[in-house]
Amino acid sequence: MLSDLLHAITGDDNDEKKIKGTVVLMKKNVLDFNDFHASFLDGFHELLGKRVSFQLISAENGDAANGLQGKLGKPAYLEDWNSTETSAVAGGESKFSVNFDFDEEIGQPGAVLIKNNHHSEFYLKTVTLEHVPGHGRIHFVCNSWVYPDKIYEKPRVFFTNKTYLPHEMPQPLRKYREQDMKALRGNGEGELQEWDRVYDYAYYNDLGNPDKGPEYARPVLGGSAEYPYPRRGRTGRPSSKTDPTTESRIPLLMSLNIYVPRDERFGHLKMSDFLAYALKSIVQFILPELQDLTDKTHNEFDSLEDVLDLYYGGLKLPSGPLLGNIIDNIPLEMLKEIFRTDGAQLFKFPVPQVIQDSKTAWRTDDEFAREMLAGVNPVIIRHLEEFPPTSKLNPEEYGNQNSAITKEHIEHNLEGLTIEEALRTNRLFILDHHDSLMPYLRRINSTTTKTYASRTILLLRNDGTLKPLVIELSLPHPNGDQLGAVSKVYTPAEHGVESSIWQLAKAYVAVNDSGVHQLISHWLNTHATMEPFVIATNRQLSVVHPIYKLLHPHFRDTMNINAFARQILINGGGVLELTVFPAKYAMEMSSLIYKSWNLVDQALPRELKKRGIAIDDESSPNGLRLLIKDYPYAVDGLEIWFAIEKWVTDYCSFYYRTDEMVRQDPELQDWWKEVREQGHGDKKDEPWWPKMQTRQDLIESCTIIIWVASALHAAVNFGQYPYAGYLPNRPTISRRFMPEEGTLEYAELESNPDKVFLKTITAQLQTLLGISLIEILSRHSSDEVYLGQRDNTEWTSDETPLAAFEQFGQRLLGIEERIVSMNNDKQLKNRVGPVNVPYMLLYPTSEGGLTGKGIPNSVSI
Repeated sequence: MLSDLLHAITGDDNDEKKIKGTVVLMKKNVLDFNDFHASFLDGFHELLGKRVSFQLISAENGDAANGLQGKLGKPAYLEDWNSTETSAVAGGESKFSVNFDFDEEIGQPGAVLIKNNHHSEFYLKTVTLEHVPGHGRIHFVCNSWVYPDKIYEKPRVFFTNKTYLPHEMPQPLRKYREQDMKALRGNGEGELQEWDRVYDYAYYNDLGNPDKGPEYARPVLGGSAEYPYPRRGRTGRPSSKTDPTTESRIPLLMSLNIYVPRDERFGHLKMSDFLAYALKSIVQFILPELQDLTDKTHNEFDSLEDVLDLYYGGLKLPSGPLLGNIIDNIPLEMLKEIFRTDGAQLFKFPVPQVIQDSKTAWRTDDEFAREMLAGVNPVIIRHLEEFPPTSKLNPEEYGNQNSAITKEHIEHNLEGLTIEEALRTNRLFILDHHDSLMPYLRRINSTTTKTYASRTILLLRNDGTLKPLVIELSLPHPNGDQLGAVSKVYTPAEHGVESSIWQLAKAYVAVNDSGVHQLISHWLNTHATMEPFVIATNRQLSVVHPIYKLLHPHFRDTMNINAFARQILINGGGVLELTVFPAKYAMEMSSLIYKSWNLVDQALPRELKKRGIAIDDESSPNGLRLLIKDYPYAVDGLEIWFAIEKWVTDYCSFYYRTDEMVRQDPELQDWWKEVREQGHGDKKDEPWWPKMQTRQDLIESCTIIIWVASALHAAVNFGQYPYAGYLPNRPTISRRFMPEEGTLEYAELESNPDKVFLKTITAQLQTLLGISLIEILSRHSSDEVYLGQRDNTEWTSDETPLAAFEQFGQRLLGIEERIVSMNNDKQLKNRVGPVNVPYMLLYPTSEGGLTGKGIPNSVSI
């Protein structure tokens, strides 16, 4: 009793001299591919005294013997590493204790120095200090893989969750901040290894594989006026043997080991999800080896019922020794997923939403038009301002490329309007895939593809829906590009062979739209253009910088999925080339489109105005009026856009009280300079770049980055399987030209139109590959983090930004309610359409899986 009384008076107790800490981490051996060898060695190292040490770094007091860097506390060690009683946390994480000696000379800890003396790495999530004298609870958000200390030049340092502009950083911590950023930049040399933390730039010189043969060579994208392109993350692999400008490639089976900084790799839950659904694609990727399927007579669907069997029945695979050898080399657990539960000779896919309610509604003109506003590629349609449409292609090089559509083709179908009246009242719109395709069309059609450049003109009806009026299909002149286009015009028909021809014309348009969607709307305008921002942010903005904390969630997994894409999807001979119409010219063609890419035009209000879809109107919400009132992508998108803009404005205004603070922030200025001059170096001299001299420049730029990484990507990605999982609705390749009257093909069209349709669009093998790919790309992982969410609620210690973020989340909840309400409004016919698929692609949250909704924070798949 007396000792208790003395303790209460003096506070003299050994416990009072300790700062109790909690560490949450994930051991390497909890991953799906268990590394028991590493686990054993780590435990053995613990017994030898080679433990994980933590040292607090003072934010208040410098050490004169160490260049006035923050004074270091005594090492404290992670406790009970080998204990089987360690507290388990969700997702394979574990909780450990660490107890620090209290040192008055440390004062307020601002960082912690960590040395991992084990054999293998671990994922450090958080460190939390309780009851720090004079400071209370202090939290560190780490979220990083920590490799054995011997790998690093300097031990790893993690900062508290405080946010500091460069001039606000406590002096004792500044050198640690600089050293951490220097490590992330690297020295630009050598091949990077998995433990390297280096973010650096490279051209897209890793798509081709000339060592495999000249047919696999591809041009270098980036670094030239001919082939400009955003930069990708550097791997430092050596050049190929046959071409010094091309980076060598790693074997297909090592695709998961392509270098990205380890912290950019998928988490173990997402990797498990990704592998589970990618496994069957591995088999389908090697299906060209299966002779029965590649035989011309077996590579066709004979009827639309055959296609439906992919979802409702199953596709029988050929038997034989080759398939047997393949199956023998695949582990049982993989086989279960590859062939699902339907037996080892059967493929079966989930039923896409577009055919769940009706198996024929996709063929209607109404649905064909509606998907331009609410489908997977709702970002191309634009207002028609002149008739007939004209071309912007150079007439000296391409001749007359203006449209051959005349008044006679459409005026009878304008619901009583003349062409002039329809133009004046903003009733005409166009889906234009002419100028973007024509320069490559001759080369594209020299392959197995046979397709056209296209223009589709539509009427905005009184009920707010669109009606297709005419489709123009064009080819280069057979005697030379300079002689202009050879065009044919097709109009709607409901009966006879004319109806079948009209269905084919729509299919050619859908092929173009599918390719442009995948290459431009999806890959180029979200995946490729975002990667330079990921790299520059990690190189030039410290983890404690407010703009780093604002943007970092919107970069999650982007470098990793892009690296996978370069390895197996967009590479020469990869899945994309096999399944979309530009084939070997696909990426080269996207480089041509990048020439006109403009960051500020990615802002949704500006982008809609550029397409003539929206006009300034002070009497309308947010000062914009849509010419198509019921345009689901634009309506929902604008709500999301302005919610993001409000959040970014509140956040940036808290840290940057004046324009001068923006100009005087050296990290911010270096970041923006590097984005322009290196990340998007081929566009560095463009006048449209924000100057980053004002708070408005900063707010505009960050809003665009977040919009593109989250909502824009969601709008063009997660509808892929719901709409294009049924390939007849969104074919990706056309293999025959339109049948001409008097030919055998035309006679076959008269007698069996569906068979001709299927022989024209994507073949069976490419269908399997394409469906497998978009099924993976359309799935949400089980650990996804959605817009308005963070994976750690203590990502900053500043209360005002936390409150603003909470308000952002509440605004998004209100948007969700309005989306559901609009989808139930029968007057808004474009939100559901003939196929009865509600527009949910910009609904902010989702569950895991194939949901057709949800906006992840980042380009994460």
